[in-house]
Amino acid sequence: MSFFDEDDEPRRSPRPRRASPAGGPAADSQTLLVRRAVAVIAGVIFLVLLVIAVNSCRTSRERSALEDYNRQISAIATESSRQVGQPFFQLLTEGGSGSPQDLETAISGFRVQAEQQYRQAEELNVPDSMRGAQQSALIALEWRRDGLDSIARQVGTALGDEGDQADAAIQTIAGQMEVFLASDVAWDTRVVPFVTSALDEAEVGGQEIARSQFIPDLAWLQPETVATELGQQLTGGGSGDGREPTGPGLHGTGLDATSYGDVTLQPGVSNRLTFVEDQPFLVRFTNQGENDEFDIKVTLRIQGDDGGDPITVSDTVARLAPGESATPELLLEDPPPLDTAATIRVSVARVPGEEKVDNNRSEYPVLFVSG
Repeated sequence: MSFFDEDDEPRRSPRPRRASPAGGPAADSQTLLVRRAVAVIAGVIFLVLLVIAVNSCRTSRERSALEDYNRQISAIATESSRQVGQPFFQLLTEGGSGSPQDLETAISGFRVQAEQQYRQAEELNVPDSMRGAQQSALIALEWRRDGLDSIARQVGTALGDEGDQADAAIQTIAGQMEVFLASDVAWDTRVVPFVTSALDEAEVGGQEIARSQFIPDLAWLQPETVATELGQQLTGGGSGDGREPTGPGLHGTGLDATSYGDVTLQPGVSNRLTFVEDQPFLVRFTNQGENDEFDIKVTLRIQGDDGGDPITVSDTVARLAPGESATPELLLEDPPPLDTAATIRVSVARVPGEEKVDNNRSEYPVLFVSG
């Protein structure tokens, strides 16, 4: 091969590169960035929606827990006042007509119910924002339980004819009435506001928050009221004889009749009475014993079926000889409930040495109408 032969071979030129679309590499990069941005935004939106969903579920659970607690503690509050408080005080107004043992047993039964209500409250599932309400509710329920326990232990002595010891028992019972009042105050000023605040902060509406009133009347705070309702008298009456019997032999009084205007009230039937201002009730009773009796207290109590405050009036007969009758006049200071059913309870307090007391009181269903 000669030198010239090599030079004569045609030279191969390189294959030209295929032209790429205008801006091709930059376009691919931009598309990738857009896709990544869309993916990031979608992820962020998903996370936001997930957080909202979780918070919504959590908020819903919290609200349900608040509603459940309010419903449960309100049910306990209602049971405490209606199933224990009301029948307990009703029992006391009739206590003087039964035996001390029966009354003690009945009050102990209410104490058991109060204990059960305390345990129910103690076992509730309590949201954090309801801790204050729960603590106050437990204290109030505990006071009621312990108050009933104390009264059950004292009522036998209060109904006994034991002079100063009976007085001390009555004073103790009246003291427990202050405990019941404290439980009502705790419920009104602590439980209800705590529950209301927790519900409001969680924006939970449409809830009924129950009050719980145990003691029906502030008159129960007075030892004289307790003594009267139990058919007793406190030592230190006008005669100074205290609770010692005035002599040997039989002691006791009997309720003969109660009248209003020209109507003599009858137990067990509805008595229609026309209310006339300044017209008194007349209560006649007789000393059925063998001794003079002193400072005999007579009490008349009117309680409307509508649950309003009762009206109580009383009078004291200074002295009554054996076989003698007295008819004290009991004038109402406030008008009775009109055009609604009511009950009148009349009682003559037990005198020292009296053993038979079932004839010392009577109960009359009535309906007052305007005169």
